[in-house]
Amino acid sequence: MRIQAKHYATGRTDAIRFDGGRIAELGESTQTTSLWFAPAFFDPQINGCLGHSFSSPETTAEGFDAITAACRRHGIGSFLPTVITGSHESMLACFRNLSRSRSPAWPGYHLEGPYLSGLPGARGAHPEGYVRDPDWDEFLHFQDAAEGRIRMVTLAPERDGAIAFIEKLATAGIVVAIGHTNATSEQIAAAVGAGARTSTHLGNGCSAVLPRHPNILWDQLAEDRLWCSVIADGHHLPASVLKTILRAKSLDRVLLTCDVGPLAGMPPGYYRDWGNELEVLPNGKIIVAGTPFLAGSGHFTDTCVNTLLKLGLGLKDAIDLASVRPRQLFDLPVPKVEVGDAGPWMIFDWEPVDGLSIRQVVG
Repeated sequence: MRIQAKHYATGRTDAIRFDGGRIAELGESTQTTSLWFAPAFFDPQINGCLGHSFSSPETTAEGFDAITAACRRHGIGSFLPTVITGSHESMLACFRNLSRSRSPAWPGYHLEGPYLSGLPGARGAHPEGYVRDPDWDEFLHFQDAAEGRIRMVTLAPERDGAIAFIEKLATAGIVVAIGHTNATSEQIAAAVGAGARTSTHLGNGCSAVLPRHPNILWDQLAEDRLWCSVIADGHHLPASVLKTILRAKSLDRVLLTCDVGPLAGMPPGYYRDWGNELEVLPNGKIIVAGTPFLAGSGHFTDTCVNTLLKLGLGLKDAIDLASVRPRQLFDLPVPKVEVGDAGPWMIFDWEPVDGLSIRQVVG
């Protein structure tokens, strides 16, 4: 495959030949082109889509393939399949299924729950009957079923035993994220001291009503040792909140996630999933039916990048938050523009007015 495309960071037009997903030839070109290329997105939180879920033991290998293919159509070359709160047996079966269907697009898995707040709002769409305190033996069972590939755990630091649990995870080299929490300032500080490195979808997964100050948002925003992910799908966070998070954390400590849910891409209507009655609205927003609480996202990472472009971020900065920054958090290599690099790369169209539109992922 040969293309002429502009590099997203420099604007320079390159002539590139891909062979088996790798860059086989590379050279500067003077040809006019509308194509751009960049490292493909890396999303740390993909729950599923098109009716398929990583948190369902019934999902087949064909379902996993459909999720991965849909992600690639939206520029996501790599991601962490995310297993959320459920019974011990169900979650164990989910990790075993992932191990049987292991994909090169999955450098690891994200365990979001079950060690989360049980309070409405903070719990989000996680099934109430299964949230529980951290249990190291249970986690080891999950990790064994996952063949050691759980790379990220999201938990609430106020759960009994959470701080000691975080220390063990951090010692094992697992990225610990604070999320779905109603923790106090002291509990957040203790979690960071124990090794928590980031916040999962900051601004979401919390109570709808918070104290003026202190509260979990100020405490996590002010903690310079914490990175954070944000869901910039146009529904989870208003523009003012996104701008505030970006300015408080700086572009060096923010990463995008779409948190796309199993109902993404499904027609509007009511569905049963994650132990809840969920509703897909005509605009693609997914909620716990009869509540204002969101249940994952109906939009992919390319939508999140376009949201940031509309906020005024430059092309390089917006893509880096969805591509470079998450790979840095997980100590994964960032694709380089050099012969032999395997990517993955995304090829796309971009105009300041129209936004970014994915053509394909290579590698």
